[in-house]
Amino acid sequence: MITSLLRFSIERRGFILSLIIVLMAAGVWSYQHLPIDAVPDITNVQVQINTKAEGYSPLETEQRITYPVERALAGIPQLSYTRSISRYGLSQVTVVFKEGTDLYFARNLLNNRLAIIKNELPDGLEPEMGPIASGLGEIFVYTVSAQPKARQANGQAYDMTALREIQDWIIQPRLMRVPGITEVNTVGGYAKQYHIQPDPQKMLEFGISFGDIQQALKANNSNRGAGYIERYGQQLLVRSPGQLKTIDDIQQVVVKQMSGTPIKIMDIADVAIGKTLRTGAATQNGQETVMGTAMMLIGENSREVAKRVAAELSKIQATLPDGVIAEAVYDRTTLVDKAIATVQKNLLEGALLVVVVLFLLLGNIRGALITAAVIPLAMLATITGMVQAGISANLMSLGALDFGLIVDGAVIIVENSVRRLSLAQSGRDSALPLNERLAVVFDATNEVIRPSLFGVLIITLVYIPLFTLTGVEGKMFEPMASTVVLALLAAMIMSLTILPAAVAVFMKGKVKESESLIISATKSIYRPVLIWSLKLRWLVMFAALVLVVFSLTLASKMGTEFIPQLNEGDIALHALRTTGTSLQQSIDMQEVLEQRLKQFPQVDSVFAKIGTPEVATDPMPPNVADTFLILKPRKDWPNPALPKSELIKQIEAAAKALPGNNYEFTQPIEMRFNELISGVRADVAIKVFGDDLEQLKQSAQSILTIIRDIPGQADARLEQVSGLPMVSVEPKRLALSRYGLSVDSLQTMLSTAIGGQDAGLIYEGDRRFKLVIRLDDEQRQNIASLGELPIALPSGSYVPLSEVATVKLVDVPSQISRENAKRRVVVTANVRDRDLGSFVQEAQQKLDQQLTLPDGYWLEFGGTFEQLASASQRLAIVVPVTLFGILLLLVTMLGSIKDAAIIFTGVPLALTGGIMALLIRDMPLSISAAVGFIALSGIAVLNGLVMLSFIRDHWQQNGDLYKAILDGAILRLRPVMMTALVASLGFVPMALNTGTGAEIQRPLATVVIGGIVSSTLLTLIVLPALYHLVHHRNR
Repeated sequence: MITSLLRFSIERRGFILSLIIVLMAAGVWSYQHLPIDAVPDITNVQVQINTKAEGYSPLETEQRITYPVERALAGIPQLSYTRSISRYGLSQVTVVFKEGTDLYFARNLLNNRLAIIKNELPDGLEPEMGPIASGLGEIFVYTVSAQPKARQANGQAYDMTALREIQDWIIQPRLMRVPGITEVNTVGGYAKQYHIQPDPQKMLEFGISFGDIQQALKANNSNRGAGYIERYGQQLLVRSPGQLKTIDDIQQVVVKQMSGTPIKIMDIADVAIGKTLRTGAATQNGQETVMGTAMMLIGENSREVAKRVAAELSKIQATLPDGVIAEAVYDRTTLVDKAIATVQKNLLEGALLVVVVLFLLLGNIRGALITAAVIPLAMLATITGMVQAGISANLMSLGALDFGLIVDGAVIIVENSVRRLSLAQSGRDSALPLNERLAVVFDATNEVIRPSLFGVLIITLVYIPLFTLTGVEGKMFEPMASTVVLALLAAMIMSLTILPAAVAVFMKGKVKESESLIISATKSIYRPVLIWSLKLRWLVMFAALVLVVFSLTLASKMGTEFIPQLNEGDIALHALRTTGTSLQQSIDMQEVLEQRLKQFPQVDSVFAKIGTPEVATDPMPPNVADTFLILKPRKDWPNPALPKSELIKQIEAAAKALPGNNYEFTQPIEMRFNELISGVRADVAIKVFGDDLEQLKQSAQSILTIIRDIPGQADARLEQVSGLPMVSVEPKRLALSRYGLSVDSLQTMLSTAIGGQDAGLIYEGDRRFKLVIRLDDEQRQNIASLGELPIALPSGSYVPLSEVATVKLVDVPSQISRENAKRRVVVTANVRDRDLGSFVQEAQQKLDQQLTLPDGYWLEFGGTFEQLASASQRLAIVVPVTLFGILLLLVTMLGSIKDAAIIFTGVPLALTGGIMALLIRDMPLSISAAVGFIALSGIAVLNGLVMLSFIRDHWQQNGDLYKAILDGAILRLRPVMMTALVASLGFVPMALNTGTGAEIQRPLATVVIGGIVSSTLLTLIVLPALYHLVHHRNR
């Protein structure tokens, strides 16, 4: 079949070459539709279920909401696990499904289950599913602020309520219509409300209760239609408008009559635009602001969606009132563009290096151009395949592409064709006739096509282990394997079709093979070395064995990590204050922190989200703030060479000088990924499971003490689970019964006075605002006078609250976390200046030795370490199986177990170079490096196969083993050197690049370059000696 395809390609060369136009057209179209991102979206298939439960303590939230929801999820198809947080006023259950589950199917299942348990939940509580977004969903953040001199229509300056109104009713609705956006989440400012603030003293004087006020407002705030009447052939609609419109309308509502005198709202209460009881706030550069976060629909192109949002925001800006500014503070496009620039630079420089090598070593310009043409054509074919497979272009998917590997097969074919055509023409004055030339091209290609295709197939096969990875590591490395396999398959098909056709068409006239000086010089050195290695073959074998054993010993002592940390260019700072810190106090502390951070010349802007936003995608208590430091481009730094790690140390020192704060340093995307994937925001999480909250806290405290003594730990802390201060109003049941009151009536009055009670809506055009009854802030804040709050009795008289209830301050748990329906407390730590694997290993040893847990309590490690362990276990099984499969393929092709084993020895010797290269560059073993080792094993086998195939053919032709080895090895020196050089040089830009995202690609490139050096030495020196050693008795 291969022979027939080759013959067809050469005979129908015009038709085959015309297919290049089709390929180019498909490639250009696909490039325009290729999704582009910084990194693959590695979020697992998950759905958040949020239930707002105002007034519920964390313990009540767990008992009445979280537990029923978790129980309802048991047995749901494709469920992987659940985790939950129960905080004051909020329950969040995160449901994680098995990989491959359709998200919309999962949400449908949950919808059905939630509908079933609705009756089990307290009245008025409605569980809601979070937006259809992922960890990479927060693509665009903007703030809404006003210039100091800007004024509203009423002449007043813009306050946080006015800015929030602009966000809620002008900006947010328009951004929600942008294609690809699933949610625009708001945090900061105050949602506008109309507040009726009764005076308890006046309520007593007039004998009016909160219930009376609510009833009066509801009875006087509606429009109603009364059908229509017909008059003189005309239809007239009948309506009675009674909707309240202004503060004056509200003040005029009559609550009751006293001796014929109407008692209006204005007689017993103040009416004003009030502030909602908010759960979150936002700051920017030391000033409070209103912030919006645009969240991308899962599966969309983040770069395009972010661009659309930015374009729409600039249009909205033109329609905003004078002096109001909506500006972007975080745009994912910036990171994506930086990451793609890194990839483009690597690929372009790699391609140029490969082309230079081809020109220098091939000795024929036309041959070099034909080989180099494979690079853009294979890339276009790869892009077409990526679009069809739904793979986005990012640091990972394009991170292992090496044009050197892609042209390996082409180099072997073109080099042999040039050599054979040159030989055929030697001694002739004129060019070869067409038929003869086509026959020579066919023979030359046919001679090397099988080992060449077989080698490419083997390199393709070695990537199979990456397809077996699951979860986070699968989502990260599968696109990489898919892209490489697509590129290799495209190059393999071209080697069979376009390449022979191009050689047949363009290699006409006089074909001259001029051996370059580099090859001549190398051959003059290589020949005596080869003769020496054949004589001292036992010594060569022993030296190779020692090198392999030494390298494996070094590898066993090397550190490990999942993947190198991607430098996003910005810093995320998790600021934690004492549990119970109020939202306003947090804002004040945050403003001081931001003003200090803004003094760093490297910092462009600082913004923060405090507490929980409107849609609780990221629920935090009021004492916690996510602070984002957007850094200037390095060229604008006072010292552009300053490492980012050193800058973080300086920022940390400055931040820690401010009292009342603790910090965790990370990066924007990394923080969200860590949190969504494992429920924590750190590299390592040690989870303690059990039942009793106090015991869990004690055990976690013991773990924290042990972890803090381990070198390399940073930001180690215990999850904040206790110390939330609460005003507890405990009913006196006997006293209540004497006064004819129930616990419910007492709690309703208290809830209205302090928390507020909705009494309808006020409409302003298409805007709507709540009408709320609540005491004014001064009375609400005064705990001492709370006991004097008048409680209405059925008889119409009143008693103070202290008569029927006890008011006291108590401490309660601040949050209760659960995983798979079991309570847990987490100790988290980041790892700095040390590899992750050895840190976790030491932590496990110390915990085993120093920690004793009660019966029914246990530990689990989580965080980034989970992915490292999972990937390592799977690769440890799959890689040996794949290598064994390659060995079987070699046996099948060569028909000899001995020869297959000889070629296979290239794998361990290739690995030695990779290990040495990592050690020289002080890099730990990571999954990125493992991908490099996988690619290496394929390259080593390919080089060995090309060399050994020639030696075998020569031996069969002339019967002299020694001469066959000597001539065959020297004859294949050029293709072996070229394939090695193009493959390694293709990775050089990747290994040396310092751009955004280069950290992830660097270990892979380092391993391949180091391994190719050792693999080439093996192929040229050890393999011929080993072949002679094994076969010298068969001469």
